[in-house]
Amino acid sequence: MDEKLLVKFLSPIERATLPKLGLDFSDLEDVAKKTSQDRTTVLRAVGFLKNKGLIEMESSEKEVVSLGILGIYYLRKALPERVLLNKLVEKKAILISEIRNVCGLNDNEAKIALGTLKRKALVSIASGKLSLSAKPTEVTNKMLEELFLEKLPLELDLLEAQDKLALQNLKSRKDIVSVENQKKIGVRLTKLGEKISSMNLRKDLVEQLTPKMIKQNSWKGKEFRRYDLSLPVPKVYGGKRHFVNQAIDYAKSIWLEMGFKEMTGSKIDTGFWVFDTLFTAQDHPVREMQDTFYLKGMEGKLPTRCKKKEDCILFKTQQSHEGGIDGSKGWQYKWDEESAKKVLMRTHTTSLSARKLREIRDTKEFPAKYFAIGKCFRNETVDWSHGFEFNQTEGIVVDENANFRQLLGYLIQFYKKMGYEKIRIRPAYFAYTEPSLEVDVFHPVHKKWVELGGAGMFRPEVTIPMFGRHVPVLAWGQGFDRIITEFFGINDLREVYKNDINKLREMKFWRK
Repeated sequence: MDEKLLVKFLSPIERATLPKLGLDFSDLEDVAKKTSQDRTTVLRAVGFLKNKGLIEMESSEKEVVSLGILGIYYLRKALPERVLLNKLVEKKAILISEIRNVCGLNDNEAKIALGTLKRKALVSIASGKLSLSAKPTEVTNKMLEELFLEKLPLELDLLEAQDKLALQNLKSRKDIVSVENQKKIGVRLTKLGEKISSMNLRKDLVEQLTPKMIKQNSWKGKEFRRYDLSLPVPKVYGGKRHFVNQAIDYAKSIWLEMGFKEMTGSKIDTGFWVFDTLFTAQDHPVREMQDTFYLKGMEGKLPTRCKKKEDCILFKTQQSHEGGIDGSKGWQYKWDEESAKKVLMRTHTTSLSARKLREIRDTKEFPAKYFAIGKCFRNETVDWSHGFEFNQTEGIVVDENANFRQLLGYLIQFYKKMGYEKIRIRPAYFAYTEPSLEVDVFHPVHKKWVELGGAGMFRPEVTIPMFGRHVPVLAWGQGFDRIITEFFGINDLREVYKNDINKLREMKFWRK
């Protein structure tokens, strides 16, 4: 670009900054003083100048020791140990119990002052009294800590031996000193910048056309500053929903389009609804504390026992576990109500399905289709594919004519709309469904098949206690967080809920 033309692109802050720079690196703080601009304005100006190739920048970090809030106060007044020392010079001796009142110190300051003077061997204690044992010169001379506070701020690497000792003593005391990383920025002119800075950087260019100028025709004959539309501009991050919530909203729309209604419920429930109604034996490993989060000191309520045993879900559930329901042998053990009353954080959203089935039994809503998307909690070892909390998408279809082929159809259609053209469906085992299946997808980074969730048709041991008879029910519970990781380019489930603001800003919108 022509040099004279380039001058017309310079903003007022660039024109004010450029002449104050040289071929040697200048500290940004010094440039701010020379230009009478604040640091932020100068930083913006040098950023513009760098984009135009007029300056070079270098940055370095250093650790700096500076005064804390109490450090500023004590520098102006006096350290607690100096206050106590001066009082001892005046009174010769002070009762230890009276230090706080006599010196006007709080409890913490009094303890620190006494401990510091004892450590420096400036005082002695006898019969509960504190007396001065320091030489006159030790009293009049400033302590290491006092001298150190007067020097601050200082670079950590440049501290002398006595300064390091003072820092060590003061760091154990709250808010007197702080050690912080400070970024130092240096700027200097390039050859092109040197040429431009020596030119006439006139400041009478018009920055913008205003309604007043148009109305009065005062813009005529004026020269406007040019704007380079090819230069990069700062990124603007608008507000947006968390990417997981975006995906959840989309998934909900899929189920709603397929005629499902949404079901919701508490994340806290009893073992009865989470496990027992789903024909999970009370000695099953998933019901142990190493797999499930139980709430200590809480006991849940179970459904009341009905007069008619055939209408009683509690009796029928007990019967299904112990054996003797519709030809089933059950688990052949004595079912315990107390175990069913235990309160826990739901390990799957299938507990919502269990409650909804009982509700459908009362409302006579046949056929019925329901879905849920919600948080589940398991005492898992956290790794790239497991977390102790995760979202699951749940679904049930209650219909006398429901069959396994329809179940496959619902799942294939859902995954297709979520962006998965190819999935692997394989036979599986679950305590409460038969037949059962699992859905997998191949992970391109970890080079292995990853399970997304299970599905099947509820067993009679689940449906008979609910309805009093067996009604076909299609059911599934899919790991929703795993489903969405491929779209967002997440290879580790631990990244989903880290809430790194930089990653959240860069995360793309859910678009399918």
